This record gives sequence, C-alpha cells and structure tokens, in this order.
Amino acid sequence: MAGHSKWANIQHRKGRQDEKRGKVWTRVIREIMVAARQGGGDINANPRLRLAVDKAKAANMPADTVKRNIDKATGNLEGVTYEEIRYEGYGIGGAAIIVDTMTDNRVRTVAEVRHVFSKYGGNMGTEGSVAFQFKHCGQLLFAPGTSEDKLMEAALEAGAEDVITHDDGSFEVLTSPAEFEAVRDALAAAGLAAEIAEVTMRAENTIALAGDDAARMQKLLDMFEELDDVQNVYHNAEIGE
Repeated sequence: MAGHSKWANIQHRKGRQDEKRGKVWTRVIREIMVAARQGGGDINANPRLRLAVDKAKAANMPADTVKRNIDKATGNLEGVTYEEIRYEGYGIGGAAIIVDTMTDNRVRTVAEVRHVFSKYGGNMGTEGSVAFQFKHCGQLLFAPGTSEDKLMEAALEAGAEDVITHDDGSFEVLTSPAEFEAVRDALAAAGLAAEIAEVTMRAENTIALAGDDAARMQKLLDMFEELDDVQNVYHNAEIGE
C-alpha cells in the first residue's frame, strides 16, 4: 500500500468529499437512525451511534436535529425505516469497488447502482466478489512531517494494530473497529490530530490508474456518490493525475 502517491490520493479523496458537503447531513442522519435502531439511543452504550453523532457535530448539525432522528429510530417519533445493503463490483482496470447504501426502497437502489456500474464502464458483481480484498478497520491518516517516533509510541501504547510509514512521508495508523475511538482519542490527547480518522473498508492491495483510465474511474466513483441512497464508496484504485 505504501507509495509515492498515497498522501496525494488521501487529499484528493478528502477534497472530493468536501465538494459534496450538501449531502453530508442526509447521510449522517441515515447513519444515526440505523445505529440507534440497531444499538439503542444511548450514545454511551452504542459505539456506532457515538461515531455517527461525532460526524454530525463535525458537519455542524444542530443537537436538536440529532436528538429528533435518534427518537425517530428508537420509536419515540414516527419516521422512515432504512435498511443497509452492500453492493460489490469492478471498475476501470479491474479495480474493486464496494458501494454501501441505506435505503427505504431496495428495488430502486439496486436499479440505480446497477445502472451506474453498467453505464460508466464498471461491472456489478455478486455478494462477496470483492469484499475479501478489503479489511474492516479503524484508519487514521497523518500528514508528512508528523513525528514518527512520537506517533509510533503513542499509537502502540493506545492499542493500535499497526503504524505504516509511506514513501511520501505520510503515516497510517490501523486499529480494530472496537479500538478506534480509544486510539483516536489517545492520539489527540498526545497532540497528534489525524487528517482523516474513520472506521472504513481499507483495500489490502491497490491498483494504479493514470490518464484516461484514472479519469473514467473518477467519473464512475462520482456517479455513485451522486446517488441519494449511497452512504460510502470504497475502492482499491490509486488515481493519478
């Protein structure tokens, strides 16, 4: 995974996400509702809900909005019921893609996801066709110039599984999903704030794409992001300029 383009890819992805901030509230609300419905409305006893509320705060969502959607999910208010569905497939150059959705209409969602795969050069696969190429984990990404010794010591002391140094000088800290919050908070307390910190599906190996292939792959990913029911898109492509 280490490579000269690692940090550039991270910043590129973050920039693309920032461009789509208009959809952030919708996605966070769905995540809050599913987390609360599955694990209850007490954030102290529901790690997934805590992470969703953290995302809501980062997106400047009012506390009343957060509470109202927790109440909807736990039956205190009438609301829509969403289900989680994962789709898998291949993009340009055989790159693996996972599309996580939350929907109140699975017939609509599968049709839209299949349409994007077929129209923009991808190929929708079956369940499990690419998921084995990803690891469900906590991931914290640090900019070049971060003190390696300080980060290594703090991360391992906090319970991280691994610290990876990339060729471009950036760092990646990996945790189990269960330990993500504890490691993130311990690193922040040590003065080490991650550029990106999330529980994610991390590609075990990557495929480098450049030129026209890179542009086509980015278009495919952008079209998935445009779908209202899509929560997250994961892939193993390193997209060059």
